[in-house]
Amino acid sequence: MKLRHPYRWLVVGLIGLLIGLQTKLWFGQGGRPEVQHLQERVATQKRANAELHKRNDALAADVEDLKSGTEAIEERVRSELGMIKPGEVFYQVIEPEPPAKESE
Repeated sequence: MKLRHPYRWLVVGLIGLLIGLQTKLWFGQGGRPEVQHLQERVATQKRANAELHKRNDALAADVEDLKSGTEAIEERVRSELGMIKPGEVFYQVIEPEPPAKESE
């Protein structure tokens, strides 16, 4: 019967160690809640990076168009600066605004 006494303290010590490690895992620094929070931040950053990547691709395509030919430059000048070629006639069509509804 005396042989079980040292093993009993060993079992109690191992259970205490297990409880301590589980507590650190679930509630301590670097535990599960912090890992979940960091995973959410990573997912948010990946979405932001994807949006920026799309924007960069569009800008790179614009730069390539501007380098490769005059059509893209002409399009930009016409749309942004309102310029026309010599001999062209510019017509601006203005849609009439619908009459404003009078509130009673």
